[in-house]
Amino acid sequence: MKIIPTLAFLCVAFGAGPQLSFSRAAADSPRMIGRVETMQPGLNKFLASDAKAEVLANGFTWTEGPLWVPPGANVTGCDSESGCLLFSDIPRNTIFRWTPGRGIDTFLTPSGYTGTAYYGGEPGSNGLALNSNGRLTMCEHGDRRLSVLSMDGGKETLVDRFEGKRLNSPNDLVFDRSGNVYFTDPPYGLPGGESDARRELKHCGVYRLSTEGELTLLTTELVRPNGIGLSPDQKTLYIAQSDGQRPVVVAFNIDADGKLGPLRELVNAKSFQDKLPGAFDGMTVHSDGTLFCSGPGGIYVITPDGDLLGRLITGGRVSNCTFDQNEEWLYITADKELCRIKME
Repeated sequence: MKIIPTLAFLCVAFGAGPQLSFSRAAADSPRMIGRVETMQPGLNKFLASDAKAEVLANGFTWTEGPLWVPPGANVTGCDSESGCLLFSDIPRNTIFRWTPGRGIDTFLTPSGYTGTAYYGGEPGSNGLALNSNGRLTMCEHGDRRLSVLSMDGGKETLVDRFEGKRLNSPNDLVFDRSGNVYFTDPPYGLPGGESDARRELKHCGVYRLSTEGELTLLTTELVRPNGIGLSPDQKTLYIAQSDGQRPVVVAFNIDADGKLGPLRELVNAKSFQDKLPGAFDGMTVHSDGTLFCSGPGGIYVITPDGDLLGRLITGGRVSNCTFDQNEEWLYITADKELCRIKME
């Protein structure tokens, strides 16, 4: 692990961010969007049939990587009694923070690219997660690495190369209970995408970084691996693919030696893409094993066996979602907006 000099800094001033609008108090009437579409029995365990999503803030460029930080985590600036939500705005190279009762402010900038030259339209951080010590870990597009935020505001690089070659642009990540991290590495963050001259790896991989720092390439079967999640028993790895020709959510059994079993396709969204914007992207896994995955036009609720229970249709592009620590709310990054919906 190498230490990167402190180029990032914590910023909690509204003036440093975009012009935002947000719900300030309970007396306000927040904008409600979306509708629930039930496809199979079982969806009502999670969402009421008349549930709608509340827009918490808007005015962003492209939101991603929502992460609920509970009280007690080792994340400086997220030490409120109620916890807080962090999320990336990739084009702005910024992580924003939403705190109950206080609203939105800037948490970290730059979040994913510490250079000074222009680096395309998506230079910032993407997926966010807490490691086993409760510290913020980031997928960084521009700096092409996984990093962890130190207590003094600097960053430590966890990994930025595979077999001596630079990663493409790490996209999303998930930790297992032992502290190993799984992540996806498509080319979306490269200014020229898959044809960028700076690209050093021919594949788009799914990797496992062990607690000892050993990086293992698990699979190259997916041409656009994106969102990633683990089953509650840690025995299944889920991945969303954002390929327009094969937009799927897939599952792999994790063998005792850490290798992946055969790919199992759970859901294919090809038929939905003709009518709704977006593709399968980020995901989160409920404590009972049910997947909540962003997809064309909203959030898709999928059982571990691949049954599509239903959807929250927002009508627009949705990138990702996450629960709070009690699974009372599902927080959603939806294009230029941050939303949430009450769980049953």
